[in-house]
Amino acid sequence: MIRYLQIVQLIVSICLIVAVLLQVKGRGLGGLFGGGDAGIYKTRRGAEKTLFNLTIGLVVLFFVFSFASVLLQP
Repeated sequence: MIRYLQIVQLIVSICLIVAVLLQVKGRGLGGLFGGGDAGIYKTRRGAEKTLFNLTIGLVVLFFVFSFASVLLQP
């Protein structure tokens, strides 16, 4: 069981790293395509919002699997 938790935790951590790297220094996906105003605050929409929510979900999953693997250690 511990082995499966470690494998899932590894997969979640790789996905989390990719999700964070896609958020190019706080400018989101707009910065990848040349868009984005540096000094103007705007709300997240579309793909940026989805990526932001996905990142939060991955963080929660990573925490849960890490906590479970610590609790199940012999």
